[in-house]
Amino acid sequence: MVTEGVKIRAIAKRLGRSPNTISYELRENEVSGRYDAKKADFKARHRRKDAKFQGMKIPAHTGLKKYVDRQLLDDLSPEAIAGRVTRREKGLPSVSKNSIRRYIDSAHGAKVAWYRMQRKKKRKWRKKRPKVTQLKDRTFIDKRPGHIQKRMYVGHAEADFILSGKSGKGIILTLADRKIRVSFLEQILTVNIEEVHHAFERIKQRFPELKSISTDNDLLLAAHKELERLLDIKIYFCHPYHSWEKGSIENTNKYVRKDIPKGSDISTYSKTFIKKLEDKLNRRPMKVLNYFTPQELLDRYRNKKQRSRAVRKTKRHKN
Repeated sequence: MVTEGVKIRAIAKRLGRSPNTISYELRENEVSGRYDAKKADFKARHRRKDAKFQGMKIPAHTGLKKYVDRQLLDDLSPEAIAGRVTRREKGLPSVSKNSIRRYIDSAHGAKVAWYRMQRKKKRKWRKKRPKVTQLKDRTFIDKRPGHIQKRMYVGHAEADFILSGKSGKGIILTLADRKIRVSFLEQILTVNIEEVHHAFERIKQRFPELKSISTDNDLLLAAHKELERLLDIKIYFCHPYHSWEKGSIENTNKYVRKDIPKGSDISTYSKTFIKKLEDKLNRRPMKVLNYFTPQELLDRYRNKKQRSRAVRKTKRHKN
């Protein structure tokens, strides 16, 4: 009928099929721009035969299987794993995100798929608008310099708090660099402004590059001017109900919540657990980082700075 010039809708009506089905058949099984029934049948049978081997590329290579399994159990997406393998893991054969998805769905990936499913417990989400705190002398993020807005330099971060459930105690201060996405977690068991300042100080000791923070209007930051002086940084505040203005830390919190679900009692988690979770966040290859990990980029940044200081020191000695 196609060769006779019959329109797709007319063919669909004659065969009792939807126009979309006919369109898909023509698109998928045409050869050299033309549809031939015999050749289309051959292509369809060939695809069904190949389908029996879907998901086999990964288990066929022991090293690749171990790597993919490990990353899947670390909650990485198929896209992130495929990007990392293709661009960074030179000792492994390249693999596509679709191959990884087929592997998960196959018998070979059933065990990994089961473990991943156990982590995705169904929870009822209650939409609760946060209480807006009117802090004095705030500087909103509109006033951030252009180089911060454009994520040009390391050291300009976003911060937030992860809270315990109603009957729980403690919070987690989360901080993520806007450029290289390196994350820091600090558990706070006695929740007050002084302890929050101490937690920020601990992060500053571990991340001396810190120059500015963009955050929410939380009552725990009521003494933000004092915190600015304490850390020698600038603090910028998001507009009320505009959580998307700090997208980097929101994304970090999403991954933290996979291991510390909403409603959890944060005081029950050990400092060792929190540190391991932080390390896990920082070894995630990210598409936005061209599939480098945040830790790799932080190490590279610090090594470059160290070499620059060594060169300057050598020049001073020569002079």
